[in-house]
Amino acid sequence: MFTRPLLALILSACALGAQAAPTAADDSLYSQLGAQPGLVRLMDGFMERLLADERMRPFFKDVDHAHVKAQLVTQFCQVAGGPCRHDGPDMKKAHDGFDIDRSAFNALVEVLQQAMDAQGIAFGVQSRLLAQLAPMHREIINVK
Repeated sequence: MFTRPLLALILSACALGAQAAPTAADDSLYSQLGAQPGLVRLMDGFMERLLADERMRPFFKDVDHAHVKAQLVTQFCQVAGGPCRHDGPDMKKAHDGFDIDRSAFNALVEVLQQAMDAQGIAFGVQSRLLAQLAPMHREIINVK
């Protein structure tokens, strides 16, 4: 699991200009995550953990869990360099009205790390994925 300083470092590095999507034609992260079947397994575990986590459960209790999982699989696939293209609302619109602060965002990252650990995803692969996802915090956090 990442420590808070490592998470802060990843978020800071991304805030200084990292892209939200990998360079064209680099699907190595997607492959390392197990391609589509691996992402489906990861999101199954992630959603299960989100619903079990007291900090995260309120954000997910009144949403269509199957739809959220499907959207996450597609989004992670795209971010990891896979062939998927997310066509849903942008992150800002998707998270409007959920009152997400930095603490909630960090809790979600912790739960994602736990799900990745449970799937046996290597630390370096986890780091690469989190570095790709981290810039989204600017659109997801909507409460100071």
